[in-house]
Amino acid sequence: MPRETGRKVIAQNKRARHDYHIEDTFEAGLVLQGTEVKSLREGRASLVDGYATIDGNEAWLLNVHIPEYAQGTWTNHAARRKRKLLLHRKEIDKLAAKIKEGGLTIVPLSLYFKDGRAKVEIAVARGKKDWDKRQALAEQQAKREMARALRYRNR
Repeated sequence: MPRETGRKVIAQNKRARHDYHIEDTFEAGLVLQGTEVKSLREGRASLVDGYATIDGNEAWLLNVHIPEYAQGTWTNHAARRKRKLLLHRKEIDKLAAKIKEGGLTIVPLSLYFKDGRAKVEIAVARGKKDWDKRQALAEQQAKREMARALRYRNR
């Protein structure tokens, strides 16, 4: 069987882009059990409540929901278990320094397979206020209306 190539997106956290100002992104590997990989290959995962922490010298991903594998037996995994992130030491140190500043958190943006390996894109993010969210929605709506007007004008 040939090796997988390219990028296959499993899940995206659109809510994170709405609720946070994204400051920096990182790509991290994941330590997974066999049934978790099989469940991900079926395209089943949710990043909505997920976040990451730095504990000692290790990065951990919490509250990411990967449902149990349907054909799994007693070897099945817990759906919301703590998963280790695979990052270089310098990246972990950089994340820890940014988090200590205060007001920042680490959120997962997307979960995907890259060349057959499970990866997660995490971001250092600052929470948006309600007025920020409304302003962003108004800007998006204005851009849509301008694009629509230009399209009709060019006809």
